[in-house]
Amino acid sequence: MSLLSLQRTMALAVMNPLTRSEHMSGVAPNGERMKKYASRFIKPNDRLTSFERLEIYNKQYWFRLLAGLMEDFPGVQAILGNRKFEELCRAYLQDCPSRSFTLRNLGRDLEGWLRKNPSWAGSRQAMALDMVRLEWADIEAFDGKAEPPLKAEDLAGSSAGNLRLKLQPYIQLLSLHYPVDSLVLKIKGLNEDTEFSSNAFRERRKRKQVQAIAKLKPARIFLAVHRVDYTVYFRRLDESEYRLLLAIQDGKTLGQAVSHAFATKKKGPPPEPAQVAGWFQGWASLGWFCANQPKRPAR
Repeated sequence: MSLLSLQRTMALAVMNPLTRSEHMSGVAPNGERMKKYASRFIKPNDRLTSFERLEIYNKQYWFRLLAGLMEDFPGVQAILGNRKFEELCRAYLQDCPSRSFTLRNLGRDLEGWLRKNPSWAGSRQAMALDMVRLEWADIEAFDGKAEPPLKAEDLAGSSAGNLRLKLQPYIQLLSLHYPVDSLVLKIKGLNEDTEFSSNAFRERRKRKQVQAIAKLKPARIFLAVHRVDYTVYFRRLDESEYRLLLAIQDGKTLGQAVSHAFATKKKGPPPEPAQVAGWFQGWASLGWFCANQPKRPAR
């Protein structure tokens, strides 16, 4: 067996789903008995059979990936409950197995997958999707690329109307249907609180928080997920503020962005110029704008 063939054979076995009792399946990916499959490339020793040695790797693969999703999406886990969330994760990993060298990217397809498989969230689909989007935005904002901040000299020679500003790549803009930002902060607080000695007590507290949020009527909120000194923050935005930032992020000129943001505002009068100026001052103070990098000439 060549090295490449061995790697592929081993990978298929390791990524094969566990049974409900969290043991390695007796059936190999190719349909033959797993004991025979394992004996082709793993030797037994004086303590373990080929099957048992392979099972160690199979279990550790699944336990580590499931733990990674639980670490990245505690809010979704709280909304759905531990058992339902674990079942969802197993189904997701079968359809979207890890294809990256880092576990950081493990949940990047979860939103799209959940939209195509709504039965896993049931009546809490909308809320779960909001939470998936927020928790993935948290990951993106934490380690997303940062470019040099915009300087006054970068604006020289540009008229206000034709100016194209650029947002830092790590900034994530979200339009959500539920106040899941409040929920995830409460859940994180409970997870980090060392005063509670009982995990069961923390879980009860989480369920109460989720139940309280779930009873609220859907309310559209707008968020900017950003970071300061490698700490991620959620900042709620006015609807026009959100639409203005979104238009800037989409590459519109400042004049186009302002017209678009205020023309699409659904309720209430447009904001006052002083308010808009205050928004720009706040965004600039947080370093949200970056310089447009010159394009490198093609080789």
